[in-house]
Amino acid sequence: MKNIVKIDNLTKKFGDFTALDGVNLELKKGEILGFIGPNGAGKTTTIRCLLGILQATKGTVTAFEKDAWKNAVEIHEKIVYVPGDVNLWDNLTGGEVIDLFIKLQGSKNKKKKEELIKRFDFDPSKKCGTYSKGNRQKVALIAAFASDAELYILDEPTSGLDPLMGLVFKECVLDLKKQGKTVLLSSHILSEVEELCNNISIIRNGKIIETGTLDELRHLKRTRVKIETKDHIKDLKIKNIHDIEQNGNIIEFTVDSSELAKAISSLDKYEITNLVCVPPSLEELFMTHYKGGEG
Repeated sequence: MKNIVKIDNLTKKFGDFTALDGVNLELKKGEILGFIGPNGAGKTTTIRCLLGILQATKGTVTAFEKDAWKNAVEIHEKIVYVPGDVNLWDNLTGGEVIDLFIKLQGSKNKKKKEELIKRFDFDPSKKCGTYSKGNRQKVALIAAFASDAELYILDEPTSGLDPLMGLVFKECVLDLKKQGKTVLLSSHILSEVEELCNNISIIRNGKIIETGTLDELRHLKRTRVKIETKDHIKDLKIKNIHDIEQNGNIIEFTVDSSELAKAISSLDKYEITNLVCVPPSLEELFMTHYKGGEG
C-alpha cells in the first residue's frame, strides 16, 4: 500500500529542550492510525510538523510524497485537520463558519453537511461567541466530515463532547473507514482508539515506543482466563500461569498468549462447562508503559 504519511527520524528541539527524539511513523492509504500518549509526550508537536506549522530540527516529514514544510500549501488542499481546542470567529454563526471551512477545502456536498448538523444535534444559527467548547468542536467536526479530503488529521477531536456525541463521532469515522479514507487519530480516549484504529503508535517522552496492530501489541500483557469445570479441580499442575485464584470448580489465572493453548489443554481431564478468555485492553497496554508517570 502507498504511504500517505512518512515520518523518518523526526527530531524537534525548542532551545535545549528536545520535544521529539527520532520519531518514525507511517500511515498507509485507507489506514486509521491511533496515536496515543499523555500530555507532553509529543503528539501535537508531531502533528504540527506534519501540518507544516513547525519545521523539523532533524529528519524528514512527508505527506503525499511531498515535504511537509516546503509544500504545506499544496498538502493542505488534500487534508482536513481538527484540533482539540477549536477557536472560531465570535461574530459569525456556526453555519457560516462551517460553510467557510467546507469552501476552503473545495467540497460542495450540501446534503452531507445538513445530515451531519442533524446527527450532531447542532444549531448553526447561533453566533460562535455563544458556543460552549463542545459546540465549537462540533463546528470543526461537521466541516471535516462534510469535506471530501484524502487525509483526516484529528487531534483530540472529541474533547468537550458528551458521550452521545462521542458515539456519533465514532460512526462518522467508521463511515470514513468504509470509504477507504486515511485517518490519523490522536486521542486520550483509549476505547475510542481501540474500536476505530487499524494500527496504534504509542509515544512517550518524544519517542515512539510501540507500533503495531492491537493484536500485535497484546504481547505486552497477559490474557485473563476463567474456567469452570463440572468437578472440583484438584492437584492443579499448570506451568507458566500467574495470578491464580481458585474456588472449588472455578479457576481464574493470567497467562502469556503463547502459553494459552497449553494452559487450557492441561485441564482436559476435567469436563469444562464454561470458558472465558479476556485479552488485555488497550488501556492495560497503555498503563504498562506509563506506570512510571507521564512522559
